[in-house]
Amino acid sequence: MKTLVVYASQTGFTKKYAEWISTRLNADVLTIQEAKKKKMDFYDKYGAIIYGGWGLAGSVVGSKWFLEKATAWKDKKLTIFCVGASPEENPDVEVSLNKLLTDEQRTYIKGFYCQGGIDYSRMNMPSKLAMKALVSALSKKKDASQKEKDMAEMISHSYDISDEKYIDPIVQYIEGSL
Repeated sequence: MKTLVVYASQTGFTKKYAEWISTRLNADVLTIQEAKKKKMDFYDKYGAIIYGGWGLAGSVVGSKWFLEKATAWKDKKLTIFCVGASPEENPDVEVSLNKLLTDEQRTYIKGFYCQGGIDYSRMNMPSKLAMKALVSALSKKKDASQKEKDMAEMISHSYDISDEKYIDPIVQYIEGSL
């Protein structure tokens, strides 16, 4: 099945996952900026379209574009994945994934999470300032929970917890074995 991977990436984690998926599925890959320039008939040749974006405040960057187009692509195998800085076992991951798609969208789109990391050296200034403000607020909070303390420590510096194994469920879904 001819497959397309479209992604939005700020610091490189989502790009890395998009490239891993593209390699495993022998898929074409486009940035969201490139994809937005294509006419709708460009997508006709694809039997599967995968969209990946990074998590931001409980949403996936660029997902609005994908979800709007997806209504016309219901005959295709559709997947959306979110790359985030949280470890996959964080319960907030499942909550965010559940909010990403409506019940109706879940009938034709499958959602996945891939843990990535934080790279302050590649982050734009507004994002960097927001993250630093969050670290500061969590660190100064008098009645911070252990979860909040752990989060403040984790996001206070750059780290990479990405792993190619997180694309396995996406690949299996597209190939029809999940």
